[in-house]
Amino acid sequence: MTLVHRVRRLSTALAASVIVATASPAFAQEISDAHLQAAREAVDAINATDIFDGILPAAAAALKSTLIEKNPDLQELITTTVDEKAIEMAGRRADLEKEAGLAYARVFPVEDLNAIATFYNSPAGKKLLADGPIVTREVTKAADIWQRGIVRDLAEVVGKSLLEKTGGRAQTAPAAT
Repeated sequence: MTLVHRVRRLSTALAASVIVATASPAFAQEISDAHLQAAREAVDAINATDIFDGILPAAAAALKSTLIEKNPDLQELITTTVDEKAIEMAGRRADLEKEAGLAYARVFPVEDLNAIATFYNSPAGKKLLADGPIVTREVTKAADIWQRGIVRDLAEVVGKSLLEKTGGRAQTAPAAT
C-alpha cells in the first residue's frame, strides 16, 4: 500500500474517529476561523480529500449505466441529463472540504496544523507525497524478503535444536522457502 494511500486512509479513519468522539456534548467546542483556516490549509497540503475525487464521476457513470439499461432508447438524453446534473452537484465538494477541515481542527491545535501545512508545502513534503509510494513499495518488498528469510531460518534453527534435544526423535517443520 502506498504511503499516500496510508496517509489518506489514516486521515479518513482519524476524521471518522473525531466525528464519533465529538458527537458527545463533552467534546463540543467552538473552532475559530483562524483554526479552521489552518486546518483547511493542512488538509489541502496533504491532499487528504483527493481520494474522494472519483465519487461523483463514478456515481454518474453507474447511474447512466443503470438508466440506459432500463431505457436504451433514451441513451443520449440520459447521458446529457446525468452529466448536466453531476456538474451542478460538483459544488458540493466544498462540503467535504469543510468537514475535513473541521475534523482536523478538532484534533490538531493551530500550531500543529500550520506545521503540517508548512512541511507538506515544502519541497521535502511535496517529494514525500510524490515519491513516498515508491519508497513504501520498496520497503514492502524488502520486508517480504526479510520475512521469508526469518521464517525459513527460525524453522531451521528450531528444527536443529529440537533434533539435538530429543536425540533425533522430534519431527520438525520443513524450512519455508
